[in-house]
Amino acid sequence: MDEDSVVLECRDCAFRESFANLGSARVALNDHESKTDHDADWQIKRVAAGVERAGADAGVCGEPDCANSDSPLLDWRRLDGEP
Repeated sequence: MDEDSVVLECRDCAFRESFANLGSARVALNDHESKTDHDADWQIKRVAAGVERAGADAGVCGEPDCANSDSPLLDWRRLDGEP
């Protein structure tokens, strides 16, 4: 991921920082909010290709026909066909 894949910006002060991944951004978000009692927002500009594929296969866009039922990522059903 690029250096600015995730951007944090505080609503209450001038804190603004970019991160290459979600993990680093989450740590910084938690640190800032716990130290200052401020509310920060984040913008996720890009995710890893595998995360994007998993989201697309799962149909996270909200449309029922969007999911890829042939995806191995969705192979969570039990052998008897019940979830």
